[in-house]
Amino acid sequence: MSRAVRRTAAGAAAAFAALALAAPPASAHTSLTGAKPAANATIAPPTQIVLTYADPVQLPQVVLTDAKGGRHEAGKAQAVDNKVTEAVKGTLPNGVYTVGWRVVSPDGHPISGTYTFTVTGSTGAGAGAAGGAPAASAPAAKASGNGSGGSSGWLWIGLAAAVVALAGGGFAWYRRGSGASPNE
Repeated sequence: MSRAVRRTAAGAAAAFAALALAAPPASAHTSLTGAKPAANATIAPPTQIVLTYADPVQLPQVVLTDAKGGRHEAGKAQAVDNKVTEAVKGTLPNGVYTVGWRVVSPDGHPISGTYTFTVTGSTGAGAGAAGGAPAASAPAAKASGNGSGGSSGWLWIGLAAAVVALAGGGFAWYRRGSGASPNE
């Protein structure tokens, strides 16, 4: 093989390695794009929680808790395409509530997150029982990263190691061939 071909191959391997390491990792995980009630909102008592994701999801779980840990969801969450709906049990008393959710992305990885909202103006039994503290600062209706699956990070580390090994092999091949006579 000629010296020019070896140099071209080594250069291509190095360019591929540089591009692969510089490119941001693509993730097939979906994300929460909207929620009703919204994160940190102050609202009248809702009758349901509606979560909207970037992609269709499956196996939804939604937990609605008050400040004392009491649960307020009615039945199982329902997923239709990219929307998950959870009915609220009864009329929520005034207070701060936490929505915890978990779904499975189209790539098979579970994602989860939490956010809070505040209920005011309730006439429901036990108004004020859930505490009237202001809503805690929480991320705006996005996946918190809790339980998002750890295999994705290892996949990218393994891919980066393979690219580095490929680049190193190309460089070694180039160096080995550089001692050959120019007539090859």
